[in-house]
Amino acid sequence: MTTLITETKTTRGNVTALMVALLAACVAFQLNASMLSPALVTMGNELHADQAVIGLSQTWFFTAAALFSLFLPRLSDIVGRKKILLGMMLLMAVGSVVAATAPDVTWLFVGRIIQGVSGPTVPLCLIMLRSAVNNPRKYGALMGLITAVNGGVAGVDSFVGGYFAEHFGFRSIFWLMVGLAVVATALIAFLAGESKPAAGTTMDWLGVFFIVIAVGALLTALNEGSKLVGAFSSGTLMLAIGLIAVAVAAFAAFWTVETRSKEPMVETVHLRQRSTWAPLLTTTLAMTGIFAVINGIVPAYVQAAAPGFGVGPTEMSLMILTPYALLGWVFGPISGRLAPVLGYTKVLRIGMLGSIVALAIIAFFGLGSLPLMIVGTALLGIMYAGTVNIMLNGLGVVLSPAGNPGFLPGMNAGAFNLGAGLSFLVLPAVLVATSALGDAKASYLTVVVVGLAITVAAFAASLLIPKPLEAEVEK
Repeated sequence: MTTLITETKTTRGNVTALMVALLAACVAFQLNASMLSPALVTMGNELHADQAVIGLSQTWFFTAAALFSLFLPRLSDIVGRKKILLGMMLLMAVGSVVAATAPDVTWLFVGRIIQGVSGPTVPLCLIMLRSAVNNPRKYGALMGLITAVNGGVAGVDSFVGGYFAEHFGFRSIFWLMVGLAVVATALIAFLAGESKPAAGTTMDWLGVFFIVIAVGALLTALNEGSKLVGAFSSGTLMLAIGLIAVAVAAFAAFWTVETRSKEPMVETVHLRQRSTWAPLLTTTLAMTGIFAVINGIVPAYVQAAAPGFGVGPTEMSLMILTPYALLGWVFGPISGRLAPVLGYTKVLRIGMLGSIVALAIIAFFGLGSLPLMIVGTALLGIMYAGTVNIMLNGLGVVLSPAGNPGFLPGMNAGAFNLGAGLSFLVLPAVLVATSALGDAKASYLTVVVVGLAITVAAFAASLLIPKPLEAEVEK
């Protein structure tokens, strides 16, 4: 096998230009992921569909994003990272046009699935940055800046989405996405350099087929399982079990294919290493413990008249979600700069411990005091959105095998989506199960404590992640 390595020459000028292009791509993708959340009701009204169906458009977007994340980073190693990122941005624009002109929900689904091709935007941008920046300190700071976008565009995304939906209709949001995707495409075309470290390698499409089936079946099973919360159905249960069986069988086939392939998508020896499974396990557990708490449980509690604080949705966003996203945006570059100096794993564990403290404040003090709830969620913004999220994304890049740099970032993106799905399956199920006891406040306390316990397990898993010595500064 012949391997041609093409990398971008590093100078201050072209790294600055590259950062402009990569940030544009990440902002465009993040707005696809988050700007529609406050517009779902408007979308349902304008398309004459109920909220359950409209919500599925979001589910399919994130499912498609997870599946394309599994293999596009690896494909980019072979055919060119700039080329793949350009294709992703163009398809994002195409999907946005389809959704903006959708006459019904079916076409909205088609548009959102096409947009989902852009799923691995952030990991692919981090890989491109890594190939262009050799200095660990500089890479850490720039990595933190890019990855901070993944937690929300400083809270502005939700506000802008709600404003556009209210004043111009939901289609205006998609046309805005079209414009941003076109701008990002142009910037990447003119400012980013090409790199393809595995040129000449054959893509393992059979392995891709089986891992996509495995993860797709598992994510769909989680979505079906979430329907059982509060509305048990034997048919839904059997479907979920069947999908899990398909996922297990497909993963077994994937393992067999990778063992026998001459040029596998990933060597099975890498899957057995702590540098692979430990960060994937940590990502999954951290997302499971935290994601639904900050994006579902806490907002619902704050808005509830009893036992919550009866705060309106706009005020809730300004008090809870915007500070969370804004602090993540501010502290992302700081934690990224500290990572190569203090150590990626050390900064990750500091963030994990801080997240545990934040969840404890929310559970034991915030449920009875709105100011302390705000303090707890703000701390979670610093420690999770601005630290843990940054380190987990970064570790996916710096721990990836040298001969297959796109493998672990793609798998890690899948772990983020898997954890998010598990979070919205497990935590709401706990809330529903405990609400039968008749004490609503105790139910919310229980569900946040369960999230806290899962986050403690994530901290324990983080202790198994090896240090990425090549990405850190020698003391």
